[in-house]
Amino acid sequence: MEKMKIMRETLLRGIHKNMQTGNVYFLSSDFGAIALDDIRKDFPDNFLNVGIAEQNLINIAIGMALEGFVVYAYAIAPFFMRAYEQIRNLAITAQIRALNINLIGVGAGLSYEVSGPTHHCLEDSNIFYTLPNLEIFSPADSATVEKFVNYAQEVKQPKYLHLDGKPSADIERSDFRIEDGFSEIHQGKGICLVATGFMSRTALQSAALLREEGIDCGVIDVFLLKGLNKGKMAEALSPYQLAFTLEEAFIGNSPLAALIGDIIEEQALTLTMFKAGFKNGYIFDIGDREYLHKLNGIDKLGITRLVKKAINQW
Repeated sequence: MEKMKIMRETLLRGIHKNMQTGNVYFLSSDFGAIALDDIRKDFPDNFLNVGIAEQNLINIAIGMALEGFVVYAYAIAPFFMRAYEQIRNLAITAQIRALNINLIGVGAGLSYEVSGPTHHCLEDSNIFYTLPNLEIFSPADSATVEKFVNYAQEVKQPKYLHLDGKPSADIERSDFRIEDGFSEIHQGKGICLVATGFMSRTALQSAALLREEGIDCGVIDVFLLKGLNKGKMAEALSPYQLAFTLEEAFIGNSPLAALIGDIIEEQALTLTMFKAGFKNGYIFDIGDREYLHKLNGIDKLGITRLVKKAINQW
């Protein structure tokens, strides 16, 4: 049986180990977790709960980072958007000073599906994608999060961590480097699904269905939406004629599609790109993630149909 893990617990356990250096400070916006209890108990002088005050969370984090601390600021992902001005100021400051601030946003995409559109998080990565000097980390599993812990500790640059809130099993894949920003899970022929976060799982499921119909579809998992090695990604994309971007974001304003589109243009790749995501409107339907994805045509069957339609048109 596959072992299910929660990304934030994996991350917090890694941070707990690194806090022994004494140079790490953890700030929470009145948001808890099992592994956070150990941080609070073992490092009380390096932990602060700022309350339900995300804007102040960022201001305090900037101040502590300017004093040389490695800072983690922890909140529910959709609520980071209320601190956009402060995060913009962080990006401005980071251009002239080395700041290691890691914004941990839990509840990516439709992690909190039954809580409705106020708790869905389909815009955060796109909003923060527009800011210079801010990396965006969007992992598909806890194994990627575990590799990211030391990267977050060592790279002196602001980062936004876009974490899924639900338990999941690790994806089977060959070894990869966090610094590359992506992992090619399966090399296909002619067609490739490029996905991020939860949608990398959907990409694998869709690719398996397509192989049953004789379509060998590659799968690339992108976990650094900002900070990715564009040259290596261009090499990975170069054998393909069709690429499909899959993400839990509004289809017209999606960071992964913007990233892949830029790489195709900058590297002059002869590649046609199709985008899959949510329609440009909020979701008021009630149901689990699978149901809401199906309504928007981005479940495994919907992606399979999209690929076959594109092949026929192309």
